[in-house]
Amino acid sequence: MSVSRVVELEGHIIDSGMMQAAFGIVMDHGGSFDVEEFSIGRRKDEESYARLLVSADTPEDLQQIVHDLHQHGANPADPQDARLEPAPADRVVPHGFYSTTNHPTQIRHEGEWVPVEDIEMDCAVVVEPGAGEDTEEAADGDGDEDGDGDGDGHGHGDGDGHGGTGPYDVRAFTKVLTAVEEGDLIVTGDAGIRVQPPERPRGQEGAFGFMQGGISAERPSKSTIEQIAGAIEETKATGGEVLVVAGPALVHSGAREDLARLVREGYVDALSIGNGFAVHDVERDLYGTSLGVNTETLDHARHGHKHHIYAISEIIRAGGIAEAVEDGLLESGVMYECVRNEVPYVVAGSIRDDGPLPDTITDAIEAQDAIREQAHRADLVLMLSTMLHSVAVGNCLPSTTPVVCVDINPATVTQLLDRGSAQAVGMVTDIGTFVPILAERLLEDE
Repeated sequence: MSVSRVVELEGHIIDSGMMQAAFGIVMDHGGSFDVEEFSIGRRKDEESYARLLVSADTPEDLQQIVHDLHQHGANPADPQDARLEPAPADRVVPHGFYSTTNHPTQIRHEGEWVPVEDIEMDCAVVVEPGAGEDTEEAADGDGDEDGDGDGDGHGHGDGDGHGGTGPYDVRAFTKVLTAVEEGDLIVTGDAGIRVQPPERPRGQEGAFGFMQGGISAERPSKSTIEQIAGAIEETKATGGEVLVVAGPALVHSGAREDLARLVREGYVDALSIGNGFAVHDVERDLYGTSLGVNTETLDHARHGHKHHIYAISEIIRAGGIAEAVEDGLLESGVMYECVRNEVPYVVAGSIRDDGPLPDTITDAIEAQDAIREQAHRADLVLMLSTMLHSVAVGNCLPSTTPVVCVDINPATVTQLLDRGSAQAVGMVTDIGTFVPILAERLLEDE
């Protein structure tokens, strides 16, 4: 005898492919479905609705189908409260805990839907009953304005609407597993969880319309860059923040000066890089080379192979990048402009690093937390020619944050999307061409 459950899909479910995906999930798991209700939005601004009766041979099969449907935005029509279980120890989650997607998520607690703060993929959801304000107090604006949370470094208040403020008497937020503490109330199972994947509505109006696409090396580069510039301008005009994630190839290709100009003119609000990028940027200023090669003439400098390690030594001698700028040792480049214009940067280390520089965060967990803080503040992210760093930052981003990934290697963009950053648009081109054209477009009226 089969078992069944009713699920609902709402939004631009046809244009986004959500409905087709739901049908495929049910059939792939050997289940069946009946469409009990289907309402089609007939105009661009109208959404659609579908109600499906999903059946399977066993409760286990049905649970797997409903779980996979849920990840694609199909939610049970008879929601229950989320099940909470305390963490048995620090960094240990209960069996069957809910592992998040990067999509906007809500959990149901005592009959109310509560948004999950700082959503990102592969985290646990922690619930703190009684952590927020009551509705009347929130409506009057008399609640705690500090939003300072409990200061564990992840998923807590930052003064811009998180940290227990709002019309809820419960708070839900994400925690990476290393931040879970004994006794934390963790959401387990799939009940009482609502996920909203990104949609692709009809039409592509506005500065972000071009981001309906995926990956292509065939798009006209200048027109696409023009659209990216428009998205940056709109982000800045509305008070948003642009995060740039850059790899050493940007320096090798000769685009360093153009990125530095964008930092200087206020188009970059934060920089996420590895030790290699910072070292090559410094080497270019001190010795005119990147890995011993003159980026303008492409000549190999005499004894240029030593420049890389010499540059590291000089920054260590100065005490750090900021100190080198203040001392007059560094006089140009991306890191120089970040220091001069107070643009925050995170330099994350790896086992491949030479040195590393004093500014480099060598503890992997500490580096993740620093990157996570940047990612949660970003309103638009430019990922420029760095596969591993792009994936690392992408893992920390909600699917609502627009991402532009540019790389000469299509595999970089593909891997980013395969890892779950479905909101990313990819441009396969030379970074040494992309950044100068982007800078020219943004700075043409300066």
